[in-house]
Amino acid sequence: MSLQGKKIILGITASIAAYKSIQLVRLLTKEGAEVRVVLTKAALDFVSPLVLSTFSKHRVWVEFQEENVWNNHVELGLWGDVFIIAPASCNTLGKMAQGLCDNVLLATYLSARCPVIVAPAMDEDMFLHPATQRSISTLRGDGVTVLAVNSGELASGLVGQGRMMEPEEIVQHLNSHTFRGTSLSGKKVVITAGPTVELIDPVRYISNFSTGKMGVCLAEALYLLGAEVTLIVGPTQVSTSIQGIKVVGVRSAAEMEAACLDHFVTADMLIMAAAVADYRPAAQAVEKIKKSESTTSVMLEKTTDILAALGVVKKPHQMLVGFALETENEEANALKKMQEKNTDFIVLNSLKDAGAGFGVDTNQVTIFSASGDKKMIPLQSKEAVAKEIMEYIFLRQ
Repeated sequence: MSLQGKKIILGITASIAAYKSIQLVRLLTKEGAEVRVVLTKAALDFVSPLVLSTFSKHRVWVEFQEENVWNNHVELGLWGDVFIIAPASCNTLGKMAQGLCDNVLLATYLSARCPVIVAPAMDEDMFLHPATQRSISTLRGDGVTVLAVNSGELASGLVGQGRMMEPEEIVQHLNSHTFRGTSLSGKKVVITAGPTVELIDPVRYISNFSTGKMGVCLAEALYLLGAEVTLIVGPTQVSTSIQGIKVVGVRSAAEMEAACLDHFVTADMLIMAAAVADYRPAAQAVEKIKKSESTTSVMLEKTTDILAALGVVKKPHQMLVGFALETENEEANALKKMQEKNTDFIVLNSLKDAGAGFGVDTNQVTIFSASGDKKMIPLQSKEAVAKEIMEYIFLRQ
């Protein structure tokens, strides 16, 4: 859970988009965050405090004092790691820009020392009005992050700009921007993921069951640690939602080899998590092969061993990490691969481990280092495994 332990204040104003804030609270708490919700009085017409308090597991604030208890907005403003106002109405944006303070949400904003993020939500004409744009410009000048609005059908029935950013996008922004780490700032990392496809004819191919999820999780883990990440990925349905990750799409082993050699030149590290085909058809048919005989054969030839090629050109300051998927003599084969291909680390997967391997959301691995160390990572989500792999590798540096 990437927002584990983060303290998040969520402000909700009077907008029909307030219904999305319920999902936002659920997503934030699912990520491990502690959420406190503050509403304007007008927002009560759009969303239920009971629902929000149930999902956040904390009382929702609406007034400065409730049930003879003072809601200490100063204390709340100092408590939060980030203050998100979603949705942020035109009215609230204007009041924030002018420094007005006529409700507990605005008082909390003026007391907050943490980063403040607003997600505007209104009709297109209101959003594009010069007065609203002045408010947004002022808030940006004050250091407030103003999220982009989406386009689509609006509450007015019109279609245009002004839809509040989706809850999933807001959570992604928190992960990839607000809480992005700095421990790997300045590091350039290349990661490969997914399968390769080797064509037999225009409609048939040789490939494997790799989904690319483990490689994508590694790319995201490194990005969140501050690294500059390039993801070289074969044909797969899995993708990253982090826009800051550079994605290079390839299809064949030859294309992946060319991309790896090209990007490794300027990289500090390359992680070879892709499942590259070991063989390809010696000749690719130009037209579809017709079914005419009871049996047929396809002559195969070896593809280039990309990891070995990278091990040859690796410079002293560069780090190379390989993956080994084994079905027998797992440890011996992994250690042999690490030695023969000049890698600094090898990550062993075994298809014999239940819940690990292709097509599942969990994994368990063993990491071997060239210095002789070994670390076993137990079965857990691939996101958690990716984080542990990165922490183990970089804590050793």
